[in-house]
Amino acid sequence: MWNPHAYLAFADERGRPYFDLLSRVGADAPRRVADLGCGPGNLTATLAQRWPQARIEALDSSPEMVLAARDRGIDANVGDVGDWVPKPDTDVVISNATLHWVPDHPRLLIRWAEQLPARSWIAMQVPGNFDAPSHRTVGELARRDRWAERLRDFRFRESPVKGPLEYADLLADAGCAVDAWETTYVHVLTGEDPVLNWIAGTALRPVRSRLTRAEWEEFRTELIPLLDTAYPRRKDGMTFFPFRRIFVVAQVN
Repeated sequence: MWNPHAYLAFADERGRPYFDLLSRVGADAPRRVADLGCGPGNLTATLAQRWPQARIEALDSSPEMVLAARDRGIDANVGDVGDWVPKPDTDVVISNATLHWVPDHPRLLIRWAEQLPARSWIAMQVPGNFDAPSHRTVGELARRDRWAERLRDFRFRESPVKGPLEYADLLADAGCAVDAWETTYVHVLTGEDPVLNWIAGTALRPVRSRLTRAEWEEFRTELIPLLDTAYPRRKDGMTFFPFRRIFVVAQVN
């Protein structure tokens, strides 16, 4: 289960890449804009402000996220991004921090490029921090004897995403004009266990889903000092949390 409240705890930090991504989409008057992996809808709601004449289509695999989006007035639906097929009037497809959860998503991008009308746009952003200390620390703890059996299929041991150059090659070969880049945001976190609180709502979900409540509390207790070492708190109480993200904006020719 996704927890919309936990995800929104860092709404400003998680929202910034969304707007950086959309700033490179040059669509003037799209007929339909699809937000795939819309989450709780707080960012999807801004699409109607930018393109008031467009039909906004929103999709997420989490019923909890879809319910939160509907509470914001978004016409969101539960569905698998991997099964989504663009309607003929789709002029913009947005996928923000979602495709790394979708198996073989590069093939999906190629299919969208083939199915979308000419001059339409594909805009995607995925985290590129799978080799960051946060993920390495979780992986190392998961491999310890206490957790190795329970977490034997823990998947954050290798990156599920490509680099910007690989995505650029992929979509250029599919006949698109491509703009690809990466950015490392240095987020300023405060409070107790800030990095744990950040990854608990996203990267740690596969771990938590495999543990009982008591086991999760034990795992969490073991993880906190490891993360504190990897991300030391400054004397002023701030914790700097670098987060690399990969962006691709492609226009179908």
